[in-house]
Amino acid sequence: MFTGLIEEIGVIEHVHEVGDGRTFTIGAAAVMEDLQIDHSIAVNGCCLTVTHRTDTSFRVTAVAETLRKTTLGALADGDRVNLERAVRLADRMGGHMVQGHVDAVGHIERIDRNDQGWEVWVSYPAPFNRWLIPVGSVCVNGISLTVADLQDDRFKIAVIPHTLQVTTLGEASVGDAVNLEFDMIAKYLERLTIRK
Repeated sequence: MFTGLIEEIGVIEHVHEVGDGRTFTIGAAAVMEDLQIDHSIAVNGCCLTVTHRTDTSFRVTAVAETLRKTTLGALADGDRVNLERAVRLADRMGGHMVQGHVDAVGHIERIDRNDQGWEVWVSYPAPFNRWLIPVGSVCVNGISLTVADLQDDRFKIAVIPHTLQVTTLGEASVGDAVNLEFDMIAKYLERLTIRK
């Protein structure tokens, strides 16, 4: 479980093909403090398991299914990624409940920059519209954000300058693909009402 509050930006040091999957060696500093083998870590919003670590980097593996459903397959050496360690039960819940299980890949359609930050429109597959509400939560590349406006197959997020500085969202461009995770509570409520 994660909060969607990014702890730091890491750098892909090495991508290695392993069968249908890939391993990623990621350079980091802050998350290395207590990161251990077998711990979960969110990389651009994707929950992965640490399989190896040094003082300055860790390795994770993405299986073929993860590469198909997320943007991880496009990562290359030198790319920057959002990192968040799994939440501890004693932590404050600053963002929202994030599982690190990506639902879909969306695309940045439009960016309006202003003094207060950015307003970003993100398109997504229309069937996922049922899990979004205005001023509800959405996770974009692992970042907990609020839906500022909603249309049939796109939503708008308002991003403050601080978030642009401490995440990779500040490097985003129109056309970029992003990992999307929709609200877990909405998914459970839908499942419960369908089963009745």
